[in-house]
Amino acid sequence: MKLTLHHINLSTEDVERMDIFYRDILRLDVPQHDLPALDKTKGYAGDVAIVSDGKIQTHLAQRDIQAGFKTGHIVNPVARGHIAYRTDDLAAFKAHLTAQGVPYSDWGNTAVAGWHQIFFYDPDGNVIEVHQVD
Repeated sequence: MKLTLHHINLSTEDVERMDIFYRDILRLDVPQHDLPALDKTKGYAGDVAIVSDGKIQTHLAQRDIQAGFKTGHIVNPVARGHIAYRTDDLAAFKAHLTAQGVPYSDWGNTAVAGWHQIFFYDPDGNVIEVHQVD
């Protein structure tokens, strides 16, 4: 059940402005592989731009404070953004969270086709995603 940092999600009102900033000022590139296949039919239909340093992606997502309500999930990962880790055994990680008394919201494949995602809060209320590629 190894975790590796996969992406940081920043929520914004202006995806295009953020995309230009991260590409022109930070000189990040658009990744050529491992791009999420967003499913905009299940509640979150916001724009998303993706840049990368070659290892870690940054997802620049249109802020949607209603996404949790629209999808029926407790944790809203696009209200303030989140940090995301990829695992090779999501079932074991969910069992670990349950054993530790950490509640999580299981989004399944709601937002990204082919990624099973869960979201939960750290002690200060920051949103953390852990996902497994199906």
